[in-house]
Amino acid sequence: MAKKIKDPGIGRSSNQYARRFINSDGSFNIKHINRSTSLSGSYDYLISISWVKFFLWVLFGYILINTLFAIIYTFLGISSIVEPSGSVFRDFLNAFFFSAQTITTVGYGAMAPKGLLFGVISSFEALIGLLSFSFITGLLYGRFSKPRANIQFSDSIVLKEHKGVDCVMFRLMSSSANVMIRPRIEATLSLSLEDENGKYNNNFYNLKLERNSITYLPTTWTVVHPIVEASPLYEFDRGQLNALNGEILILVSYYDESFSQEVHQVHSYVLKKIKIDESFIPAFYYDKEGYTILDHDKLDETKTTS
Repeated sequence: MAKKIKDPGIGRSSNQYARRFINSDGSFNIKHINRSTSLSGSYDYLISISWVKFFLWVLFGYILINTLFAIIYTFLGISSIVEPSGSVFRDFLNAFFFSAQTITTVGYGAMAPKGLLFGVISSFEALIGLLSFSFITGLLYGRFSKPRANIQFSDSIVLKEHKGVDCVMFRLMSSSANVMIRPRIEATLSLSLEDENGKYNNNFYNLKLERNSITYLPTTWTVVHPIVEASPLYEFDRGQLNALNGEILILVSYYDESFSQEVHQVHSYVLKKIKIDESFIPAFYYDKEGYTILDHDKLDETKTTS
């Protein structure tokens, strides 16, 4: 009989509407409210978001600062920068372009501030530009230097007979060309069950794997959990597994040569999406010259077992 373990940090309380703990991208499924913000929190956010979102924020900040200074220059009088055109919109565009040249310290020479007031304002803007670009440079360094695990998990989790026993399997590989050194896996099963009082509670179990560590991983690794008597899934038949409100929580750790340190990545699979009597097809093969060819597109491909 399977032994329950202590709460790994998720929490035991649950209900019938509870979603998975870990999203498919590895983030925890938590919404924060009434959370205080800080500059360090903004830094963490900006080095963690996608590259597209990051550059959109940079572009937004660049346009916002230049727009604010362009409004100031236009309000105080564009004649102190360039000859007025007679059009408010064209004068605003000239002020915007002057602001862009000032904040980037380009200074083409076609427009220049006249008078003490405009000299002070443009000097202050140049200082903001220097600080802003230093901050962005720091963010770029933080994004490149932040250790990240490059693990690609199969979308599918399968159930098939292996060595005469039903086994739950999933597959993973390195998403980069780097070899994962000494990868190891911890798998925890969370089952949300209703008690006699009608309340839902999370029950946690360690899933014993066929192998929970290997020396290195240059290709793919099919992780196997045999459903034997000690397994928490042993008391359920195949038809019941898809109906369980269960989630397999995965923690993978390995040494990454790129960062010269150990990195970690979390992932999860919900039992409702398990594929029964399917198996993964090989994702690598050998060419005529003897090289191992690893096809990343085949990581999730499965076939029906006979």
